[in-house]
Amino acid sequence: MGATHKQHLTNVQIHEKLIESGRKISIATINIALAKIRKRHKEAYIRQEYDFGQRLEYDFGEVRLDCGEGMRTYHMAVFCSPASNFRWLYLYTNQKKEVFLDSHVRFFEMIGGVYWEVVYDNMKNVVKKFIGRTEKELNPDLIKMSMYYGFKINVTNCFRGNEKGSVERSVDYLRNQLFADTYRFSSLESAQEYACSKLNKMNELCSIEEEKTALMLYKPPLELAVISENTVNSYSFVCVDTVFYSVPEELVGKEVTVKKYHDEIRVFYENMEICRHKRAFGNGTCRVNIYHYLNTLKKKPGAVKNSAALRQIPKLKAIFDTHYAEKPRRFVEIFIENKHLPLEEIIALFETKTFVAQKVSALDIVKPITSVAAATTASLNGYSQLVMGGGDRE
Repeated sequence: MGATHKQHLTNVQIHEKLIESGRKISIATINIALAKIRKRHKEAYIRQEYDFGQRLEYDFGEVRLDCGEGMRTYHMAVFCSPASNFRWLYLYTNQKKEVFLDSHVRFFEMIGGVYWEVVYDNMKNVVKKFIGRTEKELNPDLIKMSMYYGFKINVTNCFRGNEKGSVERSVDYLRNQLFADTYRFSSLESAQEYACSKLNKMNELCSIEEEKTALMLYKPPLELAVISENTVNSYSFVCVDTVFYSVPEELVGKEVTVKKYHDEIRVFYENMEICRHKRAFGNGTCRVNIYHYLNTLKKKPGAVKNSAALRQIPKLKAIFDTHYAEKPRRFVEIFIENKHLPLEEIIALFETKTFVAQKVSALDIVKPITSVAAATTASLNGYSQLVMGGGDRE
């Protein structure tokens, strides 16, 4: 396996074998002897220098964040240019192939050009399989992307992190500088916005504008979607990877085109995008947009109460159950009247209406105070003060 392979006997195991063979020797003697055998001269490295635009290094790094769902492990796709020392990252929930490709498209779009060479380690997204000790079969999707953008693929030798040392150091640097102190966010999107803002300041001293002039010409984003044709079922759903996504109700029974990305799906009908959803996972899971069912709910207001569309909006469901359970038709009418508003504003509208209604109702049950009642109350208060104060009665 080679002298430096990790699968080897420890000092204690070697000592035990020698004792079992009848030799009398101490563990200290074993340690000293093996230290001499294993001692190697430290390796010398050759400093490298690169021209602007010549080389881009890529790697993944893990980071622990709370993005509104408790502390979880997220993944940073990190790019680094050793010539300008420009660093950039994008946050993901995994390191799958779709994420790997998406990070490249985002980076090239952000930088407005393409580096001549991109350097990787031997991750699964880069190397499909090893052939012998040195030959590697590259991932076909990476090859297609490199052919589209025109960059050369450079894969480091195994266990040689120093061959892409700039990005190796950048992963640790960015993780500590960005997230060691600030690691709680309302969402993954807000965490990404924070990272981009901090990166812009950190990269101010880099020579990135000069480097951009040396990049290959930018190309439109590479289409990464998995495209399929789907029939809309009677619930106005399309099914993608065992997950159901709603589409506008008028498309029931029609054929639509679905583009599946790593983080969302987009639905098209007659070459027009009609809706999009954030990707969901789990057999039978549903993503339902209540806007897609307003006309049907107008005809069937009784279906509102237990609809999946309403249940996926807990705040609006609570308002409905408290104030509109007996008048669902009015609830649907208000929604339709304001369907041009985003959901957050519609919820706020319902909150305002119910608050005003409660206030008016409270005023209705308070009886006005008559002049006689007011006079009587004043007399009783005066009498109480006289008694409590110990005053003399006349």
